[in-house]
This record gives sequence, C-alpha cells and structure tokens, in this order.
Amino acid sequence: MNTREEALALDAADPLAPLRAQFALSPDTLYLNGNSLGVPPAAAAQRAQVVIAAEWGEGLIRSWNTAGWFTLTKRLGNKLAPLIGAAHNEVVVTDSISVNLFKLLGAALRLQKQRDPKRRVIVAERGDFPNDLYIAQGLISQFDGAYELRLIDDPSELPAALQPDTAVAMLTHVNYRNGAMHDMAALTQLIHQKGALVLWDLAHSAGAVPVDLNGVGADGAVGCTYKYLNGGPGAPGFVWVPHRLQNAFEQPLSGWWGHRAVFTMNPVYEPDDGIGRFLCGTQPIVSMALIECGLDVFLQTDMQAVRDKSLALTDLFIEQVEARCDEFPLRLVTPREHAQRGSQLSFTHPHGYEVMQALIARGVIGDYREPQVLRFGFTPLYTRYADVWDAVEALRDVLVNETWRAAEFAARVAVT
Repeated sequence: MNTREEALALDAADPLAPLRAQFALSPDTLYLNGNSLGVPPAAAAQRAQVVIAAEWGEGLIRSWNTAGWFTLTKRLGNKLAPLIGAAHNEVVVTDSISVNLFKLLGAALRLQKQRDPKRRVIVAERGDFPNDLYIAQGLISQFDGAYELRLIDDPSELPAALQPDTAVAMLTHVNYRNGAMHDMAALTQLIHQKGALVLWDLAHSAGAVPVDLNGVGADGAVGCTYKYLNGGPGAPGFVWVPHRLQNAFEQPLSGWWGHRAVFTMNPVYEPDDGIGRFLCGTQPIVSMALIECGLDVFLQTDMQAVRDKSLALTDLFIEQVEARCDEFPLRLVTPREHAQRGSQLSFTHPHGYEVMQALIARGVIGDYREPQVLRFGFTPLYTRYADVWDAVEALRDVLVNETWRAAEFAARVAVT
C-alpha cells in the first residue's frame, strides 16, 4: 500500500465497518490499545443510567428478581460462550481473572491429588503475565512446600517439563508482552498425554482470535472482559469449565453464591450443580451490566470475520512500519506467522517508553511494557485501515523529529 486513499478504500469495503458506529470513540484519538482496555460501547452510558436510576434507584432490592440481577452471571456467560468454543451453561462472568484462576487452579490440584497424590507440580511459562505466576505462588504457599511451580523459558521446553509429578499446566494462549499465540490444540493434547490437566488464560484471546475450548478438550479457562470484549475498566472476568468436569471440581472459594440453594442460609456449604459452583460472593451489578453492551456487538458478527480483519490490520501495520520507519531501531518481536500471533503487535526500541509517551501525546494511544516494548492492539470491531496508516505516520514523525527526546516523555507514570 502506497497511499492513505488505498486504506480508505479498504475501509469502504470492510464488512465490519458498520459496527464502528456502536462505539463511543473520540474523534481526536487513534486508539490502538484494545488489548489493554477496550473503548466503551455507545450503549454503555444509557445502560448504566438505567441500572442506576431505574433498576437500583426505583426497583431497589426488588431488582435482584425483577431486573434479572440474580441470573446475570450466567446470562452473560452464555452470550460469551460462542466466542470461546464453550457450550451453554459452561461459562460464568464473575470476580476478577485473578480470583477465577485461584479457584480453577485450586480445584484442579485437588482433583489431581485424588487421582494421583504424586502429582504436585504446576508447570507455567516464566514469560507469562506475572499475575498468573503470583496467584500460583500464593496458592502453593499455603501447603508448606507440598506443591511446586516449575517454570519454563520457551515452549520447546514444555515436553521435558511435563513429568510424572506434573498435576497442572497453566498456560496463556496469547502472550501479553509479545503477542505470540500458542497452538492450543497441540499443547492440550500433549499435556493430556502426560497425565496433566491444562488451564488456559484467555485474557488476550477472548474477542480477538477464534478459540475452541471444547474442540481441543481443555480442562478450564479464565479470561477478562475489559480488553477486546469492551466491558469497561476493571469489569469482572469469566471462568469456563466443561460439563464433564464441573461437578468433579471443588473450588476453594466456597462462597454463598456458589451454594446450591443460596437463600436457604444453610450453615453447611453444598456446591451448586454445574458452573454455578464457580461463583463466590455477591456480584457487582453496575459493572456487570455494562459487559452485555460489548457482548451484544459480537452477536452481529462472528469470530472468523473478526480474525480475518485482525490479520489484515496487523499485516498492514507491519508492512507500513517496515516501509516507512526502516531507518530506525524498531524490531518486531511478535511472530509474523498468522497461526502464531494474536491481535496485537509488539516492537522494541531502545527508548520504547519515551517513544510511546510521545505517540500518546499525539493522540495515538498504545502502551508500553518492559523491556523496551511498544504494544499496539487492533480491535477489528472499531479499528480502521486508515487508523493504521495514520498511526504509522505519527510514529514516523515522532522518530524523524525525535520529539520523544523531550524531558516530559521520560517521566514515568504509574500505569504504562
């Protein structure tokens, strides 16, 4: 592509283009950070007003019944399920991804202990989002050295790490830093052959790439709704467990919402049948309600169409960066192969932080991760081909004129 007009022509022919109008986008911003926080659906503000003024303000506590608050977790889960290859009543939207991972990991370890007490090792990648490793470390610290976290530095090390003592492999489908994507089907099969269970983190997958959890035979998954699903900052996450394992899993956070009969107020915990047992405490209804606005947009398309545009956008960005910024020390660290990358692109630059801050000051919003990584996320529901062209033009200008050298761009902010 040689001109912006060609990018505009692609936008004119884009079958997903009409969905862009369903998001509240600033005309002064090129937003390439949907991999960290999605933009608000246009319907979200009105939905929040209804929840606060009518359902809460007028309905008050009656709205747990009359407005469907009590069943919202499962309703949202069933709307999300097709995006990740899940069946009806296999997903609930609840709690944070951290809490949900704690639940799943605890349940998987308990089940493996019943099957084979020698299996006491969790295998994970050192380069995964640190939060997942922290959750595993915190969980195993409660068992006085009975469990171990075994870290690998490269996927090629996974077969050797899966020993007879491995209970669970905890893997992230799309890496948060470099956007590399695992072959979920192949790794799930390998892990099962070694007698271990596999839990997948879909934080950078759900709503970005096609996922088929049941098709690959996975054992559990967690994810968040505030990235590509556009659920809002800090919106609750989700947990998936296949029907075949739901009642075999005993999750450690046995809160009252996971009871089979919540309002009997029985002092003895009895887990709900099915996915309901993965609930814990009272749900944050205002933020939960907004998630539905984002999910409803996905009902108007399918994940293959989303994936096709994602690959086209990211291919174009790579092509344009390499054609127009080739004299600068930018290095692509995301795999070029379609099957090996998600919907983000990561480039390193010796002054990556400063370059990203200069871009943000220009209204081109990506983000930064150590070490030296500029991340650009592409959300096909609202990202345009012209946005790609304009973002690369801004990047070139920042590099050519070295505006990133301004002292203000070196000052570190709390959230990068």
